[in-house]
Amino acid sequence: MAYNQKQKEYTMNYMKENLDEIKFRVPKGQKAVIREHAEKRGEKLTPFIIRAITETMERDNLLPASKTP
Repeated sequence: MAYNQKQKEYTMNYMKENLDEIKFRVPKGQKAVIREHAEKRGEKLTPFIIRAITETMERDNLLPASKTP
């Protein structure tokens, strides 16, 4: 099925209303290392990064374990 303009508008609207965006930079080559690690664990890059941050915050007692996305 082709991705049409209506679907694109819906997706953009959904993202605007439901998601925040965080941009950050890593040293050259580090993105590939992180992506490879995530894929070895059966994860995509973004969910892996979210999980890593969430688990670190839980460990640091900044986020209750029940609030995990």
